[in-house]
Amino acid sequence: MTSEARRPSLAQKVGAEVLGTFFITLVATGVDVLYYTHTGSVDYVSRWLARGFITTATIYAFSEISGAHLDPAVSLGFAIRRAMPPTQMLLYWAAQFAGAFGAAFAIFAIWGSAVRLGASHPGPGFTFVEAAIAELVLTFILVTVILMTSQEAAAVGKQSALAVGLTVAACGFFAGPVSGASMNPARSIAPQIVGGAAELVWIYAVGPCAGALLAALVTTLFFGRPDEGERKAAKGA
Repeated sequence: MTSEARRPSLAQKVGAEVLGTFFITLVATGVDVLYYTHTGSVDYVSRWLARGFITTATIYAFSEISGAHLDPAVSLGFAIRRAMPPTQMLLYWAAQFAGAFGAAFAIFAIWGSAVRLGASHPGPGFTFVEAAIAELVLTFILVTVILMTSQEAAAVGKQSALAVGLTVAACGFFAGPVSGASMNPARSIAPQIVGGAAELVWIYAVGPCAGALLAALVTTLFFGRPDEGERKAAKGA
């Protein structure tokens, strides 16, 4: 079979983004519901390790199909870098939100209105603005790691899966109490809307998108235009 024959179609790329974002949102939302309802044995450490583990696993699973963005902020960062066309970014956004809403409705079917607890929200004592700033900083860190570890061998790839998963967990450990350490508009906004917490949506739209923009600009300032490896990483195999 030729490399051309093995190349994933656009439909397969979109499908990978739907399924991968479904997995990430399901785990992140579900583990937060368990954490806040004190169900089972989910503690603070396992809460963030679960997110890091599922991020690593989904990157391994889908990186060579779609690039395993699984996050509108990541797609935005690559698009600003001109490593992927805006049309593909918009398709990825639609796929990511479709997967996230599917996961949010699945959580709602199990736990009902408790899905609101699984949605990202500012911690006690922190304002909405402080949470938005935290999301900006955290997403800047995450997207910078992703852009800098993109390699031709795998799209946002298998070689960077561990780095990205560890970054997700580390950001949760030190800033989870501020904003919930989302760094992913789809993962947060879908359960917020399903759970009736629409007043929080702007935090998890503006903060991560601003962080992704800053990461793309800083990466361009220091390292110039994307190379062919980064373009392949952004668009999938």
